[in-house]
Amino acid sequence: MPHLDATAVRTWCALALDALGRAREEIDAINVYPVADGDTGTNLYLTVESAARAVDAVFDAHATTGPEARPGLPEAVRAMAHGALIGARGNSGTILAQLLRGMAEVLADDTAPAGTPGDEGHLLGRALRRAVDSAYEGVARPVEGTVLTVAAAAAAAARRAGGDAAAVARAAHDAAGTALEATPCQLEVLGRAGVVDAGGKGLVEVLGALSAALEGGAVPVASPGKGQAPRAWRTEGCPAEPASGAAPGDGPAFEVIYLLDADDEAVARLRARLDVLGESLVVVGGDGLWNVHVHVDDAGAAVEAGIDAGRPHRIRITHFGAAAEERTRVPERVQRAVVAVVPGEGLAALCAEAGATVVSVRPGEPPASGELVQAIRRAHAHEVVLLPNDPDLRHTAAAAAEQARTEGVRVALIPTRSPVQGVAALAVHEPARRFDEDVVAMTSAAGATRYAEVTVAERQSWTMAGVCQAGDVLGLIDGDVAVIGAGLAATAATVLDRMLAAGGELVTLVVAAGVPDEVTEGLERHVRGGHLAVDTVVYRGGRQQAPLLIGIE
Repeated sequence: MPHLDATAVRTWCALALDALGRAREEIDAINVYPVADGDTGTNLYLTVESAARAVDAVFDAHATTGPEARPGLPEAVRAMAHGALIGARGNSGTILAQLLRGMAEVLADDTAPAGTPGDEGHLLGRALRRAVDSAYEGVARPVEGTVLTVAAAAAAAARRAGGDAAAVARAAHDAAGTALEATPCQLEVLGRAGVVDAGGKGLVEVLGALSAALEGGAVPVASPGKGQAPRAWRTEGCPAEPASGAAPGDGPAFEVIYLLDADDEAVARLRARLDVLGESLVVVGGDGLWNVHVHVDDAGAAVEAGIDAGRPHRIRITHFGAAAEERTRVPERVQRAVVAVVPGEGLAALCAEAGATVVSVRPGEPPASGELVQAIRRAHAHEVVLLPNDPDLRHTAAAAAEQARTEGVRVALIPTRSPVQGVAALAVHEPARRFDEDVVAMTSAAGATRYAEVTVAERQSWTMAGVCQAGDVLGLIDGDVAVIGAGLAATAATVLDRMLAAGGELVTLVVAAGVPDEVTEGLERHVRGGHLAVDTVVYRGGRQQAPLLIGIE
């Protein structure tokens, strides 16, 4: 029987992601509360995907120290909670992130008893209880008949259950399923629609995955089937009058979500301010990082409130009417499209102008495969060329391409390793060509583009060019450190000379926000003076992780 350890957490995340992937469309279809926007299943999937990736990253980091090395339970659950927090989507996804954070507070406690099956069962029961308490704390106005009710029933059953962690998880899952079946009797809008709560159904899937991870079996099938409530709930049979709920289409016009760097005192003021501005307010997190979710009519005011409280980032604003219209409208598919992952608003605008569907990313916040799948759907094409533009996204992009293919889209994944390779590929894209010919031409252009970046070392480290210190300027050519210097301009010039020694016709410089114009002007002069017949083009990339990206074609 598996133990409640880091491996079990990793397995739980993987099984939960698989279960939500299978149930996503069904959960989306029964999403009527708090807004009938049909995306609860997708939001939960993206939230868990972010959690799973964070846990995988921790395991990968330990694997570099030895084949048998693995993280401890505290490190794994902290990674899971942090990944869910930064990737949380929608009302239910944000609540799920807080549930996982609450569990992590208990499971990551080094003083918690563990070792025997009984200890692990007791520990898991306390973790689920803390999860529910923290989730209720994060929701400004809790409503029964929702994911909160399902979570509370699971925690109560876990507290009563005896035995090992697997028995506790099984009891929690069974109780969650029973509570889910009762949600139409608790919330009027669910009873009218004849469905169970979508967020609650997603949580049942997640708890089923936890049970399977601890029992070493398959994920139990959630009930009721297809999310439908028994017919009696649609007319009569509820023991009491259900609570009222907004009818589909009622309520504020916008959903606003952002991550926020702020202290506890500022967040307390923010909660009070947003509670007046809108509804469905959920603020979760801690230790200086928060995820804010609210439905409002004035999206600008909600963002301004975040600015007053701290530093909001990864801001997402959705107009419910536009989202619903987008889902119901079925435009004619175009024949071919390009989907490109790009850092910074400058490159995003450049690629969009060239006709690509863009997935913009911030430094340190790579997209999940679900986001890439959504971009492929948004492109609405029979054929799609996918440009990940980052070697770390190869598995994510491959998963997205595979998912899109199951939906009938022909996807070609070109393994571009840098945004400059993606720009080169996009420059030769010709929709009028046959698909295979277009892919070959774009792949050839990307492969013929050597890439480099000039960045700043964050810590002392061994590199291919020797030992660097924190603050040193590093020149990486094709992914490996080739130059260690003291200044951005001088290091970039050395990198250019080394790359152009092998020949080249065009230099592309993508400059981050904040890099002075004189740096790029000096590099242009350097290329003109030392390398005849080589042209230089400069793009302002905006907010990107490296101060300078270089491409040589």
